[in-house]
Amino acid sequence: MTPERKRLTREESRQQTRGRLLAAAAELFTERGVNGASVEQIAERAGYTRGAFYGNFEDKNALVAELLQQRTRRELEEVRTLTQDAASFDDAVGKLRDWNHERARHLPEWLALRMELVLYALRNEELRPLLAERELLARDAHAAGLEQAFAARGVGSPGDPAFLALIVHALEDGLLIQRLLTPAGIPDDVVVDAFDLLLRSWTALAQRPPGEGDGQGLPPSPPS
Repeated sequence: MTPERKRLTREESRQQTRGRLLAAAAELFTERGVNGASVEQIAERAGYTRGAFYGNFEDKNALVAELLQQRTRRELEEVRTLTQDAASFDDAVGKLRDWNHERARHLPEWLALRMELVLYALRNEELRPLLAERELLARDAHAAGLEQAFAARGVGSPGDPAFLALIVHALEDGLLIQRLLTPAGIPDDVVVDAFDLLLRSWTALAQRPPGEGDGQGLPPSPPS
């Protein structure tokens, strides 16, 4: 006898519908761009009607906002889980390498969707502050990771951690674009390689006696 399926509550059904609409939108935005995908196409891809879309999202902007927040939460949680479960900083770096190798399997889709969401938000004054908040969350996570790394090496940060995090975060997008366009000779974990090189350089800088060299560390904040 086939076991009876558990009946979804109204809230569970609503969350399921929203999840399918978000997943369908992500697929279409990756394939056609945000402006190339209509509300009707998103609803059809998810298996719903136009009415179901507007029953969950005010408009496409609201869906894009939710998708930006969802991706940010998911990626930060994945990385946070990796580092929390690591036995040491080196173990955490190894786990991050594995995570980047896994992401590389879907890099064209992952990066295309990220770029589409970023460009759409940059052109939209309503969404731009949300994008800025999303980027700041990622940079804050980088800053916390850098401070932990310096502490593990017994040194202080050679510059404002927020500034160092800005460098790391900006490099990530650029490196991933280069990895996608010219994969020959660029490893899947190039982002981790760059982070490791920067960390070793900054650690050496932090260990240098004050006054030695041309300056005393990095500037406290990015130049205006």
